[in-house]
Amino acid sequence: MHKPLFTLLLLLFPLFAHAQTRTLDIYWVDVEGGAATLIVTPAGESILIDSGNPGGRDADRIYKAAQAAGLKRIDYLVTTHFHIDHYGGAAELSRKIPIGTIYDKGIPQVLQEDPKFAERIQEYRGIEAKRLMIGRGAEIKLKKARGAQPLKFQFVGADQQFIDASGKDPSTAGCDQVPDKPLDRSDNANSTVMLLQYGPFRFFNGADLTWNVEKTLVCPVNRLGEVDVFQVNHHGLDQSNHPLLVQALRPTVAVMGNGTTKGCGPQTTTTLKNTPSIQAVYQAHKNLREDSQYNTADAYIANLEADCDGNYIKMSVAPDGKNYTVSIPAKGHSQTYATRK
Repeated sequence: MHKPLFTLLLLLFPLFAHAQTRTLDIYWVDVEGGAATLIVTPAGESILIDSGNPGGRDADRIYKAAQAAGLKRIDYLVTTHFHIDHYGGAAELSRKIPIGTIYDKGIPQVLQEDPKFAERIQEYRGIEAKRLMIGRGAEIKLKKARGAQPLKFQFVGADQQFIDASGKDPSTAGCDQVPDKPLDRSDNANSTVMLLQYGPFRFFNGADLTWNVEKTLVCPVNRLGEVDVFQVNHHGLDQSNHPLLVQALRPTVAVMGNGTTKGCGPQTTTTLKNTPSIQAVYQAHKNLREDSQYNTADAYIANLEADCDGNYIKMSVAPDGKNYTVSIPAKGHSQTYATRK
């Protein structure tokens, strides 16, 4: 081999090695009690689940997270349901960074709980991107990086229609011991439910799914199986986060996209605290209401004040999928957890 070529290969080898050992990264962007979860795969593809509120702030924060991740575009945007804190920042974001494909449930003409919906949805309708309907059991086909674990992003379902995604179908005990709540007729109950799997690692995102529908996912049969990380449903509001769901998932880490006064409900916080599998609960914000005793420890909270910098929470799953590190980069917090299997 010619010496210049050999020297060039030696210089490039670290770059090749890095490309083969990239982590799977998830950023929980602080959108003040809305939702925006950015996934970056080992192959460099990106999925943004929800886009926060309109008004510029949330789109700016999502864009900054995308920049931190080294992204030039959002490959896939998933809009889980049609409440403005989940789709409102999408149009503004699309003017900052291209969006390749949008997945949603199909835009309704009207939304009973939002009299201004027909007006508010217009900018979202106008985003220039490929449009696909969320299909029950469908997957977003993602590239596999060399040396990386198998990666699967699956829509478990939406509009209260779900597949069995556990692979084991274990029964759930105590299904009749927790009472139902009043019927929720809002689009929260129709939220999209997703599972992300990377080798042995599993992540659950149920958007704003509410109490009675959550129960159908695990009673009488657990359709989901167990997960490592649970994105707390509906910003931690007590309309959601049925204890039977949380206990059936048996997460090690829970991440809550709450605001200073929204979410972090007493019942939800108590459920998380009383779930034996959970080792740590992370929050986007500290609850600053009068019931501020319902908070995790300050070290696990990205933003402690109402007037904040919008710090994000980041998780990186190791290339072999056997452990993952959750961090709050702006605060210097970092902690590593073992994957369940």
